[in-house]
Amino acid sequence: MCGAQLSAPASAAGARRRPAYDRETMIFARAILTRPATFTIIFLVVNVLLYLLMTISGGADGGTLIAYGAKLNALINEQRQWWRFVTPIFLHIRLPGFGPMHILVNMYGLWMIGPYVERLYGSAKFVVFWIVTGIAGVAASYLTVRPNMNIGTLTSFLFKNADGPSAGASGALFGLIGVLFVFGLKFRHELPEGFKRAFGVGMLPTIFINLFIGFIARGYIDNAAHLGGLVTGAALALLVGYKRPGARGKVTIFWHILQVCMLALVCVSFYQVWRHYDGPRVELSFASLRRGLFGGGASTAHIEGINAGIHAFAKAYNEGDASEVDSAIQTINNVPSLDKQADDLRVELKTLLERAREQAATAEPGSKPRPSAKRTQLLKDFEAWEEKNRQWVKTKGGIYGVEWVEDKENGTDEPEPAASPKP
Repeated sequence: MCGAQLSAPASAAGARRRPAYDRETMIFARAILTRPATFTIIFLVVNVLLYLLMTISGGADGGTLIAYGAKLNALINEQRQWWRFVTPIFLHIRLPGFGPMHILVNMYGLWMIGPYVERLYGSAKFVVFWIVTGIAGVAASYLTVRPNMNIGTLTSFLFKNADGPSAGASGALFGLIGVLFVFGLKFRHELPEGFKRAFGVGMLPTIFINLFIGFIARGYIDNAAHLGGLVTGAALALLVGYKRPGARGKVTIFWHILQVCMLALVCVSFYQVWRHYDGPRVELSFASLRRGLFGGGASTAHIEGINAGIHAFAKAYNEGDASEVDSAIQTINNVPSLDKQADDLRVELKTLLERAREQAATAEPGSKPRPSAKRTQLLKDFEAWEEKNRQWVKTKGGIYGVEWVEDKENGTDEPEPAASPKP
């Protein structure tokens, strides 16, 4: 500026006192700006890759979600599949009507919040925070499934009767929010004004807004997982100091050892998923990717295929019109695998359709097929298949998001999608 001195006299510089917090402010700024956020990026990439893998396996929902390690209390309790407390942290659900919105929102949150926590505390502590708070969120979701509990409007915020598949990084994300909230309170005297407004009490609007959204959309959001992660993250931040530049020693070695243990736990958990995998086969095609992302997953495709087969069979058997049989068989052939029993049912339905087509070909145009022993046997076989299909829906439909509903138009029952899986 015109007329300003380029440097102050030494006496004036010595007389001028710098604020007491200035050195800590510079340390804090250096920690934020110069440290890498390696594991934030790694976790983000892993989440996206697993979502794409589930998508080309039939869709990130229903049976595919279960096969890849989503939390399901029944499998944890009955088959001791403990790894389902870990693997859901890295899985996301394709929400009906919203496609990949679940993973997009969570990965945006990780991208915005993760680098702050990792640069403040270091990669080792960040990894521990992410995995421990994520497990705590899954555990909270597990503990709040109460099938016999009388759940009202308020208690439904946390508790649920249905044991549906649950997955998502939301618990771990709330854990990071809890860490930053407590960090801002613990080190409020070291923070510059801008960071004081962002951390500590500055996190309260974010927390309250998300809890309010969780209450409004409690049928779709696992609030217990959110609160479990939030409380655990806050507790960890109370006990752990942030990593100042140049910090070395036993504590750093301890956290690196703990980091390796957490990453090993994740690897072992997904190895268990691989060992016990009984889900649909991976189908590397653009059609499977598009169906998984936007057009519905394996469960929806299975429902559509079965219903198409039932309608085509009814038309061929009752009216002698086999015009829909070929397209129904093609639809069934394109259905991704759910499990062996579902696959067997689809194969059997295709056989019934082929038999119905043969009998329809013997009928006179415009008239119903004549009664015969073969026609009577075909109907009996179809009814037997229908009962097996109904039993499959009753026993396994809840896992894949399928239930029986009444078809009001023709008075029959057909499999339809159940309530949306909860993220």
